[in-house]
Amino acid sequence: MARIAFIGLGNMGSGMAANLAKAGHEVRAFDLSEAALAKAEANGCARAASAEEAVKDAEAVVTMLPAGKHVRDVYEASVIGKAPAGAILLDCSTIDVDTAREEIGKAEEAGYAMVDAPVSGGIAAAEGGTLTFMVGGTDEAFERARPILEQMGKAVIHAGGGGAGQAAKICNNMLLGASMVATCETFVLAQKLGLDPQTFFDISSKASGQCWSMTTYCPLPGVGPSTPADRDYEGGFAAALMLKDLRLAMEAARNADSYTPMGSAAEELYTRFAESLGGGGKDFSGIIKMIDDSWEAPASAD
Repeated sequence: MARIAFIGLGNMGSGMAANLAKAGHEVRAFDLSEAALAKAEANGCARAASAEEAVKDAEAVVTMLPAGKHVRDVYEASVIGKAPAGAILLDCSTIDVDTAREEIGKAEEAGYAMVDAPVSGGIAAAEGGTLTFMVGGTDEAFERARPILEQMGKAVIHAGGGGAGQAAKICNNMLLGASMVATCETFVLAQKLGLDPQTFFDISSKASGQCWSMTTYCPLPGVGPSTPADRDYEGGFAAALMLKDLRLAMEAARNADSYTPMGSAAEELYTRFAESLGGGGKDFSGIIKMIDDSWEAPASAD
């Protein structure tokens, strides 16, 4: 078992750190939130007073932070040069590709092995240890990181060199955001054309239009498997986080001179939903409410 520093105990990091502790690792955790630290302690982690204290004597450092600026600040002030030279560094945050590559480069210059390993799966998967990790870094760094990541997820995939994990994550979530908007539009149109939502689900989920946003994460309550739609769009993947990922994707598209009209449209729609209409805290499938203000949830079948 390894000595692991875990920095960033938000909705995702909390469950991830808990799973590492459950697996028998010695996890020293740090977050700016007292409540997050208390929860980490209750889940078997040791409390650190600072990020620098957390990484002292660590064999691995895992970070789960909000944005690129936070990753840059933490690694340059508290990890690189502070953690033992033999430690493997794993940043699981979702950030821009350029910052991921820059920080991996700086870590490697200082003698560290480092990967970017953003996740897919949401809070429930973080708590259940069933995340998917998209990993960027050298073959050697990936092989060192993999045993740790496997104890927090169901799939660990090497996407390529440094920054490739972030590239895979933002491309995946651009597709998810655009497909969810299309799924919502489709259900609204189906109802306006007189189709029963469940009947339409039964048809389309077995036809050429089926997609994950419909079959696994249907935006209508009472239709298909249980989703945040059945909980008034609470929990799940917040629209504000989807908007963050779409903005990262659009930034990357501009830098790569890539034409992404559907991604751009999804960004505009989620900006309106999350910011103008105050839906940022709701699950991203809640955008169906904005697409058709006259939409009404079908009666539940009790």
